[in-house]
Amino acid sequence: MEHFYLSLLLLFVSFVTLSLFLVFYNHRSQYNFPNLPPGKPGLPYVGETLDFLSTGWQGRPEKFVFDRIAKFSSEVFKTNIVGKPAVVLAGAAGNKFLFSNENKLVVAWWPDSVNKIFPFTQNSSSVDESRRMRKLLPQFLKAEALHRYIGIMDSIAERHFASGWEKKQEVLVFPLAKNYTFWLACRLFVSVEDPSHIAKFAAPFNLVASGIFSVPLDLPGTPFRKAIRASNFIRAELLNIIRQRKVDLGTGKASVTQDILSHMLTISDEAGRFMTELDIADKILGLLIGGHDTASAACTFIVKFLSELPHVYDGVYKEQIEIAKFKRSGELLNWDDIQKMKYSWNVACEVMRLAPPLQGGFREAINDFIFNGFFIPKGWKGQYFSEPEKFDPSRFEGGGPAPYTFVPFGGGPRMCPGKEYARLEILVFMHHLVKRFRFEKLIPDEKIVVDPMPIPAKGLPVRLFPHKG
Repeated sequence: MEHFYLSLLLLFVSFVTLSLFLVFYNHRSQYNFPNLPPGKPGLPYVGETLDFLSTGWQGRPEKFVFDRIAKFSSEVFKTNIVGKPAVVLAGAAGNKFLFSNENKLVVAWWPDSVNKIFPFTQNSSSVDESRRMRKLLPQFLKAEALHRYIGIMDSIAERHFASGWEKKQEVLVFPLAKNYTFWLACRLFVSVEDPSHIAKFAAPFNLVASGIFSVPLDLPGTPFRKAIRASNFIRAELLNIIRQRKVDLGTGKASVTQDILSHMLTISDEAGRFMTELDIADKILGLLIGGHDTASAACTFIVKFLSELPHVYDGVYKEQIEIAKFKRSGELLNWDDIQKMKYSWNVACEVMRLAPPLQGGFREAINDFIFNGFFIPKGWKGQYFSEPEKFDPSRFEGGGPAPYTFVPFGGGPRMCPGKEYARLEILVFMHHLVKRFRFEKLIPDEKIVVDPMPIPAKGLPVRLFPHKG
């Protein structure tokens, strides 16, 4: 009997050993190509994902890249992120290469976790949905539509600052910025602006945003599981809104041009097919995430930098007050006012350059190619980063920075279609902020963490000093 148990033990040990050997062999075999960039594949399955995420949790997301650039003396290096072999292309040359070869050598790619949180209908992937949205959005984001949104943004900003900022000595900036941008997205995308209805959506959306780039462990209590459940809840709520909108369109209570939801319900493809309710819910869900999360991070860091740089604040204040003093009581901001906010937008751009809401973008190689003398195999993923320097809004005057050195909205065929929308909501926020207050940080050395975007660890508490008169 003892011999039998010993044989079972040896068989088990042999099986585990062989399994581990195959795991490590398969992991290493992904890198058996000639002349790959320098770098390390990390551990099987996880690669260097934990190191990548931990630098963000420590508030230094750029450290993952800069450490390897220094170690390998190269702005191109291989790694393994979210279980996939990847190459990081850092700097302007990498940006130019990726943007110039979109859909030729590389295509957009998202981790499998994104497809699980956003289980798109019609058997499509997040990449397919992104392409469809690029065909839908131009109508919604064209110039005449954007002109109309300014007044809506201004009136919502007025209500937001009146309820969340005024008559308060101290506030937490990040939650307020999220409330502002989410309120705008709900109003302009699906015509929801009742604060109680928006509040019902807010918490689940925060869970989805936190889970998108979390470790994809579908276990109870993990951010990933919470994100999946929150996504399902939001989708169900959106289906109720969609069904009511169809009724309202049929009875004339809603207009086909009032928001992007009506647009989606009334537009058909080349074959005359209309989108299903589930398909529309998925698209609106993605839009609401993308339409407010990055902008709220940008608004938060604008407050941070303005509080740290009084001379920059003074420049923004002077510009905004010059606009405000020519407005009659109750008169809303318009397109001409926005065009006068040149210095304010330069400041916003410099903030996004130093604290980009997104730390990089994923691409997948659709063909083998050579970059900087290194072989990049088909199927590998790519990621790009900008390198920060000192705060200097004047770099955006005239022709602006050198090409491909400032890419907060992407570039090439995948330039963010919501770039102008983001510009409007950020400038309207800055206008209402500085015309009301000066402010100072309550935690001078507050840590910045990335989850999944850079945010102040304590939400950026500030003390408000209302302007007199």
